[in-house]
Amino acid sequence: MEISRVGVIGCGFMGSGIAQVCARCGYDVVVVELSESPLSRGLATIEYYLTRDVEKHRISQQNKVSTWARIRGSIAMDDLNDRDLVVEAVPEDMELKRKIFAKLDRTCPGRTILCSNTSCLSLTELARVTSRPDRVIGTHFLSPVPRSKLLEIVRADTTSEETLATVEQFGRSLGLEILVAKDTPGFIFNYLLLALIGSAVRLLEDGVASAEDIDKSMVLGLGLPIGPLALADFNGLDVGYMVGRAMYERSKDPCLAPSALLKEMVDSGRLGRKTGEGFYKYREEE
Repeated sequence: MEISRVGVIGCGFMGSGIAQVCARCGYDVVVVELSESPLSRGLATIEYYLTRDVEKHRISQQNKVSTWARIRGSIAMDDLNDRDLVVEAVPEDMELKRKIFAKLDRTCPGRTILCSNTSCLSLTELARVTSRPDRVIGTHFLSPVPRSKLLEIVRADTTSEETLATVEQFGRSLGLEILVAKDTPGFIFNYLLLALIGSAVRLLEDGVASAEDIDKSMVLGLGLPIGPLALADFNGLDVGYMVGRAMYERSKDPCLAPSALLKEMVDSGRLGRKTGEGFYKYREEE
């Protein structure tokens, strides 16, 4: 199956990045939000990053213009009724995703592949609410999407070989390396990432070392570009807590349970860079 028209549900940080990358690579993109306000913010984010890419000589002005011309925003899900592939990129709330997939199933043609950008929830469960479980699959883009070089594809128990092959080809057309994972808690990337971040949080919680030294051990010892605690701040501690809790609820593995310190920080509103404080404090310009 050939993909030429792509839909994206959600124009937040991940959804806007997915829309930008797809449009940059030649796809006609419709991105849908619940209302005009989040849609306008998301489109402004895309324009900002395209402008910055021009300023940093990553793309030409003509590339920016042509990419922007391929993106259309909407607050009507019916505008996805001609899409070949749709990527859902809303918060990690299974009930919300189930409702979206059920509506997409009613809205999109039977040929449309329905993808979820979930980083931890069950694709098999999402597939069950549709009449096309063979055409449901996970496309876990990594953050920030425009800079990432990796796409983790997750097979639901019902995903067909044809769907998998089509989505693998789609991912490669975006210039991404492909991983294929079974539908298990956290898949590959987040299972490993949450184990690393969780261990770093427990070391801090137990007073073994400072946040700076914990991160320095991974940056200088393993050559990582950023330490696990600084990365958790970048991604958002609320996001990490939500993903960790969802993985624990699916697996009941105590090693995946979010720590008391992380819950305390989320409850107190210290969510990382976006609030100015997490494991580190940030100046406004950061």
